[in-house]
Amino acid sequence: MIRDALPADVAAIVAIYDHHVRNGVATYDTEAPSIYAMQAKLEAVRAAGWPWLVVEHDGGVAGYAYATQIRDRAGYRYTAEDSIYVAASHTRQGLGGRLLTTLVARCEAAGFRQLIAVIGGAEPGSIALHAAAGFSEVGRLHAVGFKFGRWLDNVYMQRALGEGDAAL
Repeated sequence: MIRDALPADVAAIVAIYDHHVRNGVATYDTEAPSIYAMQAKLEAVRAAGWPWLVVEHDGGVAGYAYATQIRDRAGYRYTAEDSIYVAASHTRQGLGGRLLTTLVARCEAAGFRQLIAVIGGAEPGSIALHAAAGFSEVGRLHAVGFKFGRWLDNVYMQRALGEGDAAL
């Protein structure tokens, strides 16, 4: 079941993110945020009217996704960036795709016209996930992140929403 994230979900969200911080390159963080910092982020996203979702599976939170305005300047108010993380024990079960599909719809409802994915480490799984959801690769930044002793690329993917520019 996919639903809006609640304050009670924050500990599970931090645990999921912590695994990705310690073991992956989708994020360039080297330490997971505290529960308090993640709680503040959840509150800020929800207060702005942007979506933050969790997917429940086997009685617990198995993943989450949210969107934020890509930059804080007013001219970017119709463009969002997505973030999706699935618990290591629940990958390759379709949960990320379900989260992304729901997130796209919720971003449209929130008034966004473009959705951007910034894929740290040029992760092939995340690229495939976004491509399956209608995103197109629009750019690559080479060697902009450094983690686990290696330089990493970011891949940028974009999808028009609602009345966005369908010609991408």
